[in-house]
Amino acid sequence: MIKDIFEIKHSSTDGKARTGTLHLPHGDVQTPVFMPVGTNATVKALTKDDLEEIGFEIILANTYHLYLRPGPDTIEEAGGLHGFSGWKKNFLTDSGGFQVWSLSKLRKITDEGARFQSNIDGSYHMFTPEKVVDVQAQFNSDVQMQLDVCTGFGVDKKEAMEALRITEDWAKRAKEEWIRKVDSGYQGVLLPIVQGNFFEDLRKRSAEFVSELDLPAIAIGGLSVGEPPEEFASMLDYTVGHLPVGKAKYVMGIGTPDYILDAVHSGIDMFDCVLPTRNARNGSYFTRDGNLPIKQERFAKDFGPLDPECNCKVCRNYSRAYLRHLFKEQEILSCMLASYHNLYFLHNMMKEIRVAIEENRFEEYRNQFLARYHSNKWSLAK
Repeated sequence: MIKDIFEIKHSSTDGKARTGTLHLPHGDVQTPVFMPVGTNATVKALTKDDLEEIGFEIILANTYHLYLRPGPDTIEEAGGLHGFSGWKKNFLTDSGGFQVWSLSKLRKITDEGARFQSNIDGSYHMFTPEKVVDVQAQFNSDVQMQLDVCTGFGVDKKEAMEALRITEDWAKRAKEEWIRKVDSGYQGVLLPIVQGNFFEDLRKRSAEFVSELDLPAIAIGGLSVGEPPEEFASMLDYTVGHLPVGKAKYVMGIGTPDYILDAVHSGIDMFDCVLPTRNARNGSYFTRDGNLPIKQERFAKDFGPLDPECNCKVCRNYSRAYLRHLFKEQEILSCMLASYHNLYFLHNMMKEIRVAIEENRFEEYRNQFLARYHSNKWSLAK
């Protein structure tokens, strides 16, 4: 019998938003939750202690990159990702399917699996759905993803149908292999992935298929791949409408306040993105008034805090002028402080979202937040 890992705590009376708890091997996770991306088993420019200090309960790692280097055998020997990295809370690992699609110089998708060329040294490798489950079990992932076939925005329906056919077959094979691993003592959970590109009939078919698999939670793929924001919101809402209410739902690859709020509005519980730390490396700080580009000349002698409304240690201790100086001089500390602030900002936003849902005022919170955020106070045009 497949274990139920998700407990809904409160469903908002003003929409689909809800709070809940994920019961995972390395501790409970409160939802809705934003999960920082640690591609190589590290969130760029931050230590595990920084992440724990902010309050994160789960982070991501990338199967494709860790499979290529240092390799699953090394990680397993170190005690899985937790022993290898020192992060004692939960890890979610993706399947590597997106990286095979986006990074590989040469790849061939067949019913058997995905053959691809390493982006590191050009060597050839083969991912099958079974192998990807096995690798993530070696990592001792708390949450692992099935291998799927990704498609970009704008592909024709024939290509989307073929990708979906293969993804569904791989999901069945992944489930069988995961059950074998669980029977051998592995405690992590497997998530199937809804695909179907931007065709409603394919999305409906895929949603119904993954629902019938009755796995512990469900991921929604094939979104945030270059489509307009209104297409994202519409297709996400449509897809969720064909999924069981009681399952935790995860949308991959979203990490800005507006996309997160749209996802929560549609009843999504989990999301991740590299954007907060990528923006940080480019000197862009999240604020309630939009993204603040610290490199602008107007901050050169601005000795006030970065964000007076933020209580993170960056905003409490450093001025805009100093943060601009660090960025302009390409100091490593610039990346560290900006990454800390951006992730603190999102984590604090998630706490506010959970409170708003519990108090049945999420839609009010969302509308007020977005009105201010989209005012873009920091735009040069202002």
